[in-house]
Amino acid sequence: MSEAKRVCAPVSESDLCGLVAGDRVLLSGVIYTARDAAHARLVELIRQGKKLPFELDGQVLYYAGPTPAPPGRVIGSVGPTTASRMDPYTPEILKAGIKGMIGKGERSPEVVDAIAKYRAVYFAATGGAGALLAKRVLSCQIVAFEDLGCEAIHKLEVADFPLIVINDCFGNDFYRQIRSKYEMDLP
Repeated sequence: MSEAKRVCAPVSESDLCGLVAGDRVLLSGVIYTARDAAHARLVELIRQGKKLPFELDGQVLYYAGPTPAPPGRVIGSVGPTTASRMDPYTPEILKAGIKGMIGKGERSPEVVDAIAKYRAVYFAATGGAGALLAKRVLSCQIVAFEDLGCEAIHKLEVADFPLIVINDCFGNDFYRQIRSKYEMDLP
């Protein structure tokens, strides 16, 4: 198995163009959590031309709703949410400058096309491993929509957050590649 590539967030297009579907990545830097309700609010602010709670250019969104931190910890469990729930909002979010997204599961064909069009990347984090992923979070603070509780937007500082590139900026889809490989191997 190949060695994981190291990427720092926020990301640049040139950082992402060096990644292809199937690459293992260790992400470090600042990322932002955002689930459905936060996406709806961000898109509404974008449509109204209002000030956003953080600069979107080059940012990475993690589809997660962290649980409260237990004593002595920075954050509780922080596992990925099913990405397709954000698909209705994703093309507009990408157009506004987001360059990376982290979740679990497949994206719609429209989103895969938008990822390629806006030269972004969709990463998968391991579902069911939220407590382990929390160990990669160095700091956590709410930056917007506190009334949403765990679905508020949190700013996370992460170190060596383990990911896999699913959809790269060239339009490749790791899930489809794997599926076709194993379908060809079936008797």
